[in-house]
Amino acid sequence: MMNRNDLRRADINLLVVFETMMHERNVTRVSEKLFLGQPTISSALARLRLMFDDPLFIRSGRLMEPTSRAREIFSNLSPALDGIAAALSRCQAFEPATSEATFHIGLCDDVEYALLPDLLRHLRVEAPGTTLVVRRTDQWQVSQLLANGEISLGISPTLELPANARRKTLRPIRPMLLRADSQPGELTLDEFCRRPHAVVSSMGNVIDDSDRALCLMGRQRRVVLTVPQFSALPVLLAESDMIAIVPDYVAQAMAVVTGMRAQAAPICLPQHELSMVWRGASHNDPGERWLRSRCSALLAEQDDSQKRSRKVA
Repeated sequence: MMNRNDLRRADINLLVVFETMMHERNVTRVSEKLFLGQPTISSALARLRLMFDDPLFIRSGRLMEPTSRAREIFSNLSPALDGIAAALSRCQAFEPATSEATFHIGLCDDVEYALLPDLLRHLRVEAPGTTLVVRRTDQWQVSQLLANGEISLGISPTLELPANARRKTLRPIRPMLLRADSQPGELTLDEFCRRPHAVVSSMGNVIDDSDRALCLMGRQRRVVLTVPQFSALPVLLAESDMIAIVPDYVAQAMAVVTGMRAQAAPICLPQHELSMVWRGASHNDPGERWLRSRCSALLAEQDDSQKRSRKVA
């Protein structure tokens, strides 16, 4: 058993390389993620093999498969590194105005389109030296991105999360109807079913909550287009009779920027929740806590008085 004095021989940088390799299983991807050259990663792996007296990773095609010894080390090492990161972060103050920190966050497509611009404007004023690295995520990917350490914060609908992850609900996601035609008034249920629909789905799904709600009523609609991101909708719906069901904040943002119309749908649709999730290891990090507070303040649903006060400010 290694004692505390033996820790002087340990290089924490090597342990970070080891943890990253356990996630990525590929020297090139580890190199890209850690911003280090491949020779540096190869050298670090050689030193790790000497340190632990084990091959650690065996090449299998394009991947490096961990040995049983590597898996055992990883099960103990990952929480230890989380603890070290948390301990060090408590010793560091965070000054937004002078910070040059880089934040890695994951955003679902609708948040990136409708809410990121407002967040970015405020961050550029309050913390102009910081860098925001945004990864596209969704309710299926956010858990893995957190577990891998590729993001420290995610904003998306969420499913199951890693055991040490934290979650905070930001706002309900209310479905709204988006249209670009000039026909006056709101659509009736018959018109809603008759019109061609566009669906936004990163997975290419044609059936969603609207179809399930219509099915319960003995009705159906006609989906003619599925696209992977919301930013495509304004151009695609323009000068057509196509309609789309989108989150309320997306519909309102598009109505302001593109002149499209956002209306209530003529059917009752379920509401989901937009959540902010983060790694337990970054819970007490001063910079991460500041970023979460800004996301919560700027992205959470606000009443009219709050919106007016922000515009005045």
